[in-house]
Amino acid sequence: MALDPYTVLGVPRSATEAEIKKAYRMKVKALHPDQHPNDARKAEEFKRVSSAYEILGDAEKKAKFDRGEIDAEGNPRGFAGGGFPGGGGGGRWDGGSPFGGAQGDPFEDILSGMFGAGARRRNPGPQKGRDIRYRVEISFEDAVTGARRRMTMADGSALDVNIPAGITSGQTLRLKSQGQPSPSGGAPGDALLEVDVLPSQIWTRDGKDLRMPLSVDLRTAVLGGTVDVRTPSGPVALKIPAGTNTGAQLRLKGKGVQVTPPGDLYVRLEIVLSDPRDEGLKRWAEGR
Repeated sequence: MALDPYTVLGVPRSATEAEIKKAYRMKVKALHPDQHPNDARKAEEFKRVSSAYEILGDAEKKAKFDRGEIDAEGNPRGFAGGGFPGGGGGGRWDGGSPFGGAQGDPFEDILSGMFGAGARRRNPGPQKGRDIRYRVEISFEDAVTGARRRMTMADGSALDVNIPAGITSGQTLRLKSQGQPSPSGGAPGDALLEVDVLPSQIWTRDGKDLRMPLSVDLRTAVLGGTVDVRTPSGPVALKIPAGTNTGAQLRLKGKGVQVTPPGDLYVRLEIVLSDPRDEGLKRWAEGR
């Protein structure tokens, strides 16, 4: 039997959505299998945390759990609320089954066994296994260019995951059939990877475009020249026009986020002195 998800995440029942998410992220980061290879106990804790967030991280499931309609594993509890449909135990039976709900009508089960096809029996069929949520961090470059990365799951297995170009923090990747197995012979659940894009110390993102500052020495700014610019997909030669001033912005077409069509990379120039103590530069400035 699964533990109470509030207990697993260490939050009170009055916790807000933000508090639940913060607690989940802290625990996932501390328990991630990449941090504890070959540690079965940590892997099991990681799985419990993911399962708890599967309930509390979903507003609809959380509300059902709080009302007692589902258990900590997301399964229906049966006769939630008690009494006849309509709640309160004092509802009116209008000719339908007073038992209703996910458990079916027990009288129908008896009649079906006695008279076969003469009575209706509900059979929902095999249920899909539960989804498991993970939180994964990816580099800024991978989010811009797209990539294929190997990631470690809660059970220690490794999966090759396609990261689409243009993905942003908070978006979710769904890995089909990589969740928990079905308890009734149905299809397994999915793995849901909530993405957190790490910031870059070089570039900032503006929609599908990128922006970055670039230091240029005074000689190149005055006379013009070519400098190497680092882009997420590799270095590119950028031509600096003669007479360029600080604040000038040059565009590298197609070097932004690699969606279709790709964005651009805008380079803002900042003129710096190669050697502020250069005597020749000082004489030039003094007009000598």
